[in-house]
Amino acid sequence: MNVRSVRGTHDILPGSVELWQEIEEKTRLLFRRYGYGEIRTPVLEETNLFCRSLGLETDIVQKEMYTIPARRGRDISLRPEGTAPVVRSYLENHLNRGSGLTKLYYVGPMFRRERPQKGRYRQFHQIGAEVLGSDHPGIEAEVMEMLHVLLDDLGVRGVRLLVNSVGCPSCRPAYVRILQERLLAESDLCADCRKRSRRNPLRVLDCKQASCSPVIDNLPSILDHLCRECRDHFRRFREFLDLIGVSYSVTPRLVRGLDYYVRTTFEMVTDRLGPTQNALLGGGRYDGLSELLEGPPAQGFGFGLGLERLVLLLSRNDQLAAGYRSPRPEIFFAYLNEDSLEKAFTLARDLRREGIFAYLDFGGRSLRAQMRLANRLGSRFVCVIGDDEIRTGLYSIKRMADGTQTRLQQGRISRHVRSA
Repeated sequence: MNVRSVRGTHDILPGSVELWQEIEEKTRLLFRRYGYGEIRTPVLEETNLFCRSLGLETDIVQKEMYTIPARRGRDISLRPEGTAPVVRSYLENHLNRGSGLTKLYYVGPMFRRERPQKGRYRQFHQIGAEVLGSDHPGIEAEVMEMLHVLLDDLGVRGVRLLVNSVGCPSCRPAYVRILQERLLAESDLCADCRKRSRRNPLRVLDCKQASCSPVIDNLPSILDHLCRECRDHFRRFREFLDLIGVSYSVTPRLVRGLDYYVRTTFEMVTDRLGPTQNALLGGGRYDGLSELLEGPPAQGFGFGLGLERLVLLLSRNDQLAAGYRSPRPEIFFAYLNEDSLEKAFTLARDLRREGIFAYLDFGGRSLRAQMRLANRLGSRFVCVIGDDEIRTGLYSIKRMADGTQTRLQQGRISRHVRSA
């Protein structure tokens, strides 16, 4: 076959998609309890949205966006992340005119031109949430609590919370200058970090290359250069985490690769995804993003969770993955001829209207082959229909677990299937 999926994309097939659906369903139920409403933004946005929000010098804007040049007007791009589109929609639709906090979440695909590898795709999927309208550190701790509950509900264990502060426009520039001076004097950095040292020194702290680790370990900590307001904010954030019993590690080298982050940043990591892809989710505060988009001041805090990585993590646990297999038919209708097929067809229709998963095979198989298929699908019951069943109106219902058979009238089948 010559026509294949595009490199860096993947199909989510039956047998796997049920796990995705379970994650999304639990996410929606939990986020609703915390007051979040779902938002669905377009996958296409003006390129300028990301140039302004992410920064012209970021790797995403420089080399990872899928951009479509405009014949007239402005270029458009497939969204590489979810926060900027949410804030754009928040401003455009005047959601900031309401009272109190605006809590929004999204589930959907993002696009980046990266080197594909296991757990990292060019079209990938994220669950994200954004809280707009307050800079209180308690909001940040509440998000941490919500994420811990979500991962616990999904059965994910062994995830560690890393937190840091990257300062604000008042204190960060001075630290960046100090950092840049130190980095430009170093000769043992990888090629990417040498470039970052000139245009975005903070990104060097996030480098995973072993050759850069000794240099990074000896760089000054941003926590020693925070202004009083940022120090107080970070301290109060940690006090709220302690109050609700969420454990964490302060990680001074933790930075996020996007220009709009200020103050609190965080990641949740696990050793089960490998040394270079240990981050399961991450986010932080972005109080200046609205102004970058020419909107009024609007404090914000949010995160993005990679669904592919979460699914990979859950799939590696056989016991967990077993709970997310395709649903089994509650009853399988086997038939002997065309007349009995028509009767099975109407019986299945009636049961489905009562909420029962009824399965019919249209492959023209023999009765024996149909029974083998019912067993392979894991059906709980099988009903074989022939001329005698049509004539008498009595149907033999076989429980597959123990072979018990019960003859029933049509109106009693659904109650029997539900009660057994």
